[in-house]
Amino acid sequence: MPHEATEPLAGLKVVANASGVAAAYAARMLATMGANVVLVEPEGGCPLRREPPFLPGEQGADGMSSLFAYLAAGMTSAVVEPEAAAGREALATMLASADVYIDDTPVAARASLGTDETALAAAFPDLVHASVLPFGATGPKAGWKGEDVVVQHAGGEGFLLPNGLALEMFPDRPPLKIAGHFGEMQGGIATALAILSALWARPRCGGQYADVSSQDANLAIGAFAVQRLGDGSIEHRLERSFRYGGVIPCADGHVELLTLEQRQWDGLVELLGRPEWACNPALADGLERSRRGPQINRRIREWAAARKVDEIVDAGQKLGVPLARYKSPAEILADPQECHRGLFQPVPIEGTGEVGMLVSPFHFDGRPLSIRSGPPALAAAETDSV
Repeated sequence: MPHEATEPLAGLKVVANASGVAAAYAARMLATMGANVVLVEPEGGCPLRREPPFLPGEQGADGMSSLFAYLAAGMTSAVVEPEAAAGREALATMLASADVYIDDTPVAARASLGTDETALAAAFPDLVHASVLPFGATGPKAGWKGEDVVVQHAGGEGFLLPNGLALEMFPDRPPLKIAGHFGEMQGGIATALAILSALWARPRCGGQYADVSSQDANLAIGAFAVQRLGDGSIEHRLERSFRYGGVIPCADGHVELLTLEQRQWDGLVELLGRPEWACNPALADGLERSRRGPQINRRIREWAAARKVDEIVDAGQKLGVPLARYKSPAEILADPQECHRGLFQPVPIEGTGEVGMLVSPFHFDGRPLSIRSGPPALAAAETDSV
């Protein structure tokens, strides 16, 4: 689908100084919604350009960083060195016509660059200024660094991993993190939402400053664990699991099963063929099912081990049982449902060719969004392009 001027943020001008995933992901979501985003980079390029793994390049050489390709898709690039007077002047010129500035520069360096909260608010009163750092820009941890593994554990989620089937299979594993850059992307999501909220309020109150902490954003992911502190329960990876369901091994793969409602349990009983154990009147009570979770799971796994994933999923979905196949990346790209929803779009990558790229985790007005272009070459835009 071509990028159209009717996208929700068409005409919005964004400058992003993003050396990390959180700031870049926030900018990427705005770009996908139609904003004109310029990625401000130092000479030599943003550090994300050097983040492995790399896409295959020409004649077998490494190509572009796959992470950068995804995060910077739809943006343009400008080389600005704010440590120099000319660079500070160039950045000020860009911000004078911008609606949003996203920044992950360490707090201690901002005042000398003229990009601290007070200086920007005075110079550009209508600018939405969004700061995103691992631990925020204020408080005792404002100067702390934090890669994704740090953010995930500081936010609490790492304390709960691995759990369920993974813990049963590998009981001696140490605490893990979710693959990829999950923790930092949560910071990016919170930043994008803060920016949209500030833009919505801007006609009434002018520009605003948003201070986003990726640690705080990750606390929302563990909301249930935090909530259970109220009843005296402290969740731990050794104890955390679905009482029954979760990841279920099958004859040719895995499914994930989650039955939270009575009607879903009733559908599961039908899917299992109404065995005598599942028809026990005691299991009509959800609390009793939770208490007997390990025994129920053992029965479900015995049943699933002799059946293929597609057989289980097709029959279960007809009965209203919430379950789905665990798919490989190639299966996801080729899946008719993902194609129907427009989740992926072929995007040109210099030196690699077209790759299937996730567009957006959401639709807008009932239709998929689109990516206007692939990631930019370094300094593909002039500093006055915003």
